[in-house]
Amino acid sequence: MQPSLREIEAGLRRATEALAATLATGEIPFDVPTWNDLDWRLAMAAAAAHGVSPLLGELQGWNGDLHWREFLREQRGHVEARHRRIGALLERIDAEARIAGLAFVPLKGAALHALGVYVPGQRPMADIDLLVREDDLDAATRLLQDLGYVHSFDHWRHRVFRPAAGEAPRCLGEHRDTPINIELHTHVGEKLPVAPIDVTERIFPRDSPPGLNPYPSNGSLMSHLLLHAAGNICARTLRLLHLHDIALLSKRMTAADWEGLCPFESAGACWWALPPLRMVARYYRNAIPATAIDRFARACPTVLNAVSKRQTLTRVSCSRLWLQRLPGIEWSRSPIEAARYLKQRIRPPAEKIRERDDMVRTQLWLQQQDWAAASHWRRVLTALIRRVPRMDAMYVVRAAMEARPTRGDAEAHPNRRVATASVKV
Repeated sequence: MQPSLREIEAGLRRATEALAATLATGEIPFDVPTWNDLDWRLAMAAAAAHGVSPLLGELQGWNGDLHWREFLREQRGHVEARHRRIGALLERIDAEARIAGLAFVPLKGAALHALGVYVPGQRPMADIDLLVREDDLDAATRLLQDLGYVHSFDHWRHRVFRPAAGEAPRCLGEHRDTPINIELHTHVGEKLPVAPIDVTERIFPRDSPPGLNPYPSNGSLMSHLLLHAAGNICARTLRLLHLHDIALLSKRMTAADWEGLCPFESAGACWWALPPLRMVARYYRNAIPATAIDRFARACPTVLNAVSKRQTLTRVSCSRLWLQRLPGIEWSRSPIEAARYLKQRIRPPAEKIRERDDMVRTQLWLQQQDWAAASHWRRVLTALIRRVPRMDAMYVVRAAMEARPTRGDAEAHPNRRVATASVKV
């Protein structure tokens, strides 16, 4: 029987919040064994979308669906194999960068692994993010091209490279054979929602020898993780993995690290840190010092401060099934910023249109989707007339619903019904 969108909406919310509580506490919710087949399928979709399948697989006590447990186990294997490929590629980049006299800073996931926050197989990495000085961008581009990479497209934040050969397999979650893309950054920033926030100076070491360099401190890494999470909250694309990154790094932060994150006298410049800190604190008890939240609360704009008190992971991620008409408008700090935001929603600038075209061309989950190919005004009018499901959410839901059990699962439960019906929008 084909599930309705209402059932999918409720199931995604239930699964997302349950998995977030599970990962944060390490305890399986008591009601999980009562889940039905659809619940487990949507749990697979949520785990894949939020990048936490391998981490959930480490927890003991899953007494439910065998296919769910097999999915977690397989995801761990895929992520570990892919991590080895990424590690080997980073070693090659490091060696070539030393020869070329170029300094890079591996960002986010690569930095967390280098610190030992994660072990191979725990944390997926969709691609490699590298920060390079603006003056070295062309030389860095040539270095990647010499390694067999081709320039795919430019985003306002980075330049994207992909391997000259290889296609991404269609699957749910991570796959060991997915090509490793590289995003080359000359600055680190986000638009919240239209005003650019830049933290590059905090991240690039002052004395950086050729090769791969770490962040200057845990505080600078935390600053980047928080800004990245803020950008995703604003865009409604937050992942549970983002919160887990922050919670784990927070355990390594000293009082000096928190002070270095943003000096007390300039806390107003870090007004954007409050919503992600509050979100982490909501799920990971005692992970964030209360003093840090209080300090940034005083600097956060009134509307955003109030909204951040009641936001949940589901509301600011693809687990909220429906597109929102004005996502992130609460991040505007003035009526002028809000007006600029509305203007860009009504008539996107050429840069936004180009970025969307690049996404449709390169992202598997956007290809062959009527909504992605529709004109801007058709999408605006449609969204005003009826609710529209998110394409990223529907992509993982369809993949989870169509997934087949492994041979071992099928043999263990030969008469077990598997939800494979397609979901229509």
